[in-house]
Amino acid sequence: MARRKKTSPLEDVLDLLAMLPWWACVVLAAVSYLSLHPLAAPIQASDIRGQGGAMVGAMMQKAVIHGLATAGQYIVPILCLAAAALSAWRRKQRHTLVSDVAQARNADVLDGMSWREFELLVGEAYRQRGYRVIEIGGGGPDGGVDLVLLKGSEKFFVQCKQWKAYKVGVTTVRELYGVMAAKGATGGFVVTSGRFTSDAKEFAQGRNIELIDGPGLFAMIQRARLAQGQSATSRNESANLAGISEALAQVAALEPAAAKETSQPECPRCGAAMALRTARQGANAGNGFWGCSTYPRCRGTRAAE
Repeated sequence: MARRKKTSPLEDVLDLLAMLPWWACVVLAAVSYLSLHPLAAPIQASDIRGQGGAMVGAMMQKAVIHGLATAGQYIVPILCLAAAALSAWRRKQRHTLVSDVAQARNADVLDGMSWREFELLVGEAYRQRGYRVIEIGGGGPDGGVDLVLLKGSEKFFVQCKQWKAYKVGVTTVRELYGVMAAKGATGGFVVTSGRFTSDAKEFAQGRNIELIDGPGLFAMIQRARLAQGQSATSRNESANLAGISEALAQVAALEPAAAKETSQPECPRCGAAMALRTARQGANAGNGFWGCSTYPRCRGTRAAE
């Protein structure tokens, strides 16, 4: 089974910061530098107040703060920027992993992943299902909760098991159920690239724990990608329909004015609507003309085109 490598405290801090969005790490780098830089300014004699032992204590305190701030004003921002780069890389890696699995023919593609890639894949799969995902990385070799899923006021715990040749047993499911009960989680998921024992499946029944094996995870990713594709198509169609509707509305707004101009002009004398009439006598007998609708009060006319 795949096991996590031991990490140093610095790597743990970097990994913790990288759980934030990359832009948040950049903001944190700027804030940390602006906060620490003034504290790194050279100590002036006027900054030290007091007499005797009090002055010595104040000097030592100032010296410690100055030393930490001098180093920290560069170390902390650099660490935050490194975390920003790691966060952006992980985001790209998650999308690449999901795309590769979605294009694969079967669940065998999961067997070649490292435990870290597997956790990133599972987290992204749940993001596509509408959850907010917090990656906490578990607590020891393949132990503890790896992901926390949030949806509304509900909280779910996820354990990821990248086990190629072993079945996940009932002990793992019991551990997750105990953490769920202690932390007040709504439910839990155990996700593996392999299979589950019959005891594990039996224990999970009725305890709001969902067991997802390799083929199940593969199918979940396939469904999520299909739903995303349909959603994108729907949005494009809606945008096209909105554009067509807007164009038709503009044409409809112009038509009444054009119709009014050509089919029923206004009287040049009083401004009232005109009616199409036929001359009964004179040189234009039998020809059509526009006459004011208020005739005989107004005798305005206009030639019919």
